[in-house]
Amino acid sequence: MIDQFTNRLLDNLYLKTGSRGRLTEKETDKIRDLFDKSSAENLTGNIIELFRVLKQVKDSHGLTPADFDIARPDLEKLAVRHQDIDEHQVSVGGRLDQALSIVEQAGERVARYLEQKDLEAPSGIQLWDRIRENHSRIRQVLGMTEDDWNSFSGQLKFAIESLDMLGGILNLPASALEEVGRVTKNYRMRLTPYYAGLIIPGNLEDPVLLQAVPTGEMVDNTGVEIPPVAADHSPARLIDQFYPRVVTIKATNMCAMYCTHCLRIAHIGKKDRIYSNEAYDEALDYIRKDSRIRDVLITGGDSFMLPNTMLRKLLVELDSIDHVRMKRLGTRIPVTTPQRINSELLDILEESNDKKPVRVVTQINTAQEITPVSRDAFKQISKRVSAVMNQAVLLKGINDTRVKMWKLCETIHEAYVRPYYLFNCSYRNPQFAHLRVPVEKGRDIVESMYGNISGDAIPRYIATAGGKIPLHRSNVSGKKGNELTLTKPWSGEEVAYPDADPGEYSDKSFALGKHK
Repeated sequence: MIDQFTNRLLDNLYLKTGSRGRLTEKETDKIRDLFDKSSAENLTGNIIELFRVLKQVKDSHGLTPADFDIARPDLEKLAVRHQDIDEHQVSVGGRLDQALSIVEQAGERVARYLEQKDLEAPSGIQLWDRIRENHSRIRQVLGMTEDDWNSFSGQLKFAIESLDMLGGILNLPASALEEVGRVTKNYRMRLTPYYAGLIIPGNLEDPVLLQAVPTGEMVDNTGVEIPPVAADHSPARLIDQFYPRVVTIKATNMCAMYCTHCLRIAHIGKKDRIYSNEAYDEALDYIRKDSRIRDVLITGGDSFMLPNTMLRKLLVELDSIDHVRMKRLGTRIPVTTPQRINSELLDILEESNDKKPVRVVTQINTAQEITPVSRDAFKQISKRVSAVMNQAVLLKGINDTRVKMWKLCETIHEAYVRPYYLFNCSYRNPQFAHLRVPVEKGRDIVESMYGNISGDAIPRYIATAGGKIPLHRSNVSGKKGNELTLTKPWSGEEVAYPDADPGEYSDKSFALGKHK
């Protein structure tokens, strides 16, 4: 039976509009040859190619199949033959005029991305040769042995925390180093040698550099700092709680590197700390007493900065609490210091995951952070836990274009990590207002992914405002000046949410880029 798509195609092919030229003998022979092959062979491709060429000739020369001695009943037989051969009985008209057309249009949508992605947002895998050169140079400058380099303790021991060390590692202009020095009087700076090697020298707008090296805006930006988690969300020692069934244990203030956009910048302090047993016991007691709590996130700081003995203890204690069914570990270590991911840590994760699911939640903000080493770390982790998920932050100059964000999501997807959240950079800390991106820009980026990359590679776009509020258009219920009104979908409560300053966002001369 011939469907409407094929009938429409045949009608068009045989509609006489007047000849606008003739084909060469060779072109005519090709059509006859295709007709003969289509009639003799059990292949749908030949039939589709015949119809495609006939359609092209009709559009370009006004010639019908009858001009090549092909009668409509003959083409109808071939159309039925195509449908009989095809396993899903797809029609010629459906495939040629619908499916292939849709594929072609979709290809045009992603053409620019495919052309630009490796130039605009190269991954650490693609940059690996340059990164290896950086690592070799940094090892030499710091006097690190191979054992130092390949160990977690060695990476921390040789971490870059002073202006002199930074100057010796990165070829920054003197004015840029002076600016960084103004900031490090107030805020800690730390880069592991491995992570510093991801920075491509000579590019003051490098996306890893922007995340790792503090700039003058952190002390020059004005505004009142709102503590990210104050007494109103900390019902017990070390505990944060925004939702009745989910709690966070802030188990340490330590990180292997300090991000320039850190939401917990006020908690870092001047000294690395692992807390007392009494503090952890109080946190665990709070969880034991509240049977509503189902999901516990261990974070910090960075949960993978905890010694293995402490990490195992916390997981064992949580596994012993009946109403705790899920555990999460927040860490950036696999991209900043993948040397930490060793067999002992992996065994701890697997032991706990065998009892109740463990999910590792990481933060990767640019494809450049995924190298062969970090990809392997995530691959190993993914074999031992129930899920590895990414919570990226939308950051100016780092991932705020369609190409950069699509490439980030596809790269981590291929590195065994599922894109989970994309956070709009928080308004609570004026220190990093210069890195904020307008909500509408973020929505445009995220919504552009649908239909263009894999569905499970698309993160949920979120604002943090007394909980995580999805930034779907229906959740933005108003705007006055530069302040949005967001509606919490779980309660209907409306909250004010300051958007990124459009003037500051449009200023392309910021951070170390000012020193070009």
